[in-house]
Amino acid sequence: MDVIQYHDPTGQTLVSRWPPDGTSAIRLGSQLIVEESQQAVFFRDGKALDTFGPGRHTLATENVPVLASLLAIPFGGTSPFQAAVVFVSTKTFLDLKWGTKEPVVYRDKEIAMVRLRAFGKFAVRVTNAQLFVNTVVGTRGAYTSDGVESYFRDVIVARLTDLLGENLQTIFDLPKVYDELAIGLKARVSDDFAKYGIDLVDLFLGAITPPDEVQKMIDERSGMGVLGDLNSYLKFKTARAIGDAAQQPGGEAGTGVGLGAGLGVGMLIPQMLRESMQGGGAAPAPGGSAPPAPPAAAAPVAAATAAEGGAAATPAFCFNCGTKLPPGSRFCGSCGTKVA
Repeated sequence: MDVIQYHDPTGQTLVSRWPPDGTSAIRLGSQLIVEESQQAVFFRDGKALDTFGPGRHTLATENVPVLASLLAIPFGGTSPFQAAVVFVSTKTFLDLKWGTKEPVVYRDKEIAMVRLRAFGKFAVRVTNAQLFVNTVVGTRGAYTSDGVESYFRDVIVARLTDLLGENLQTIFDLPKVYDELAIGLKARVSDDFAKYGIDLVDLFLGAITPPDEVQKMIDERSGMGVLGDLNSYLKFKTARAIGDAAQQPGGEAGTGVGLGAGLGVGMLIPQMLRESMQGGGAAPAPGGSAPPAPPAAAAPVAAATAAEGGAAATPAFCFNCGTKLPPGSRFCGSCGTKVA
């Protein structure tokens, strides 16, 4: 008695044919053993005659009516006949990967055109053994999950491209729609699997990512968002820097701040001096020194000649350096400028 069965040593075989090439003489009464995770398709003269489920099957006219009706074997006959058996694995094949070979061009409403890469995993199992063998495997002696993975990878990417164009406005919304995109993608590609007798058990969307340069731009944009109003931020930083420098008068920063402050005060001196001279003079500041004043282009001069000696009156302050002048001075004792 012959026993026909197949054990997959790799766990990746979807289809295995017995014999690997052509057909073989099968004697009536042979035992066909089909594992729980298999189906066996019986071929004769290039046609799939029947599909056997899990269990032990005796190939005899009493047990397999198709042998008598289609092969014209007499009831109870023992003559061998030429046939082939194709074992199809019906287990779920996990960890199949899909992804973009080349970036997909996507129109983003915020950053215009951008190239995207996507990848994920999917799981399948064969539900219609005859359909799968006839449409996918053909006469090959073996067929592994690599063939399914290679073909459907491109199918998934093509459907994802359409899905993104119809449902996603910007890649900045991706984190909140991953699950929805995965569900929608599975619904779109399920029919592509079913027409070959395959059930798409699971499909996961691992990630959708832009190129590295675009990711850097996104990181920079996020950093600016953390800072908020850039103008207010710069003002705040400048004010702090000035305050810190002012507390260190011995350093270069302190010198620069002191100079800036001096220039600011110096801008107020001309107005102070003009007000002083228009008011007939000002008393020296406490300590005996008069407040500094900028040069006055037209220092007040006596409007009339003195009655005694006919000399011009002496101005109250030097119009060059602002030093207070003693009565009757013709030259400034501080800078030597002629004043009368």
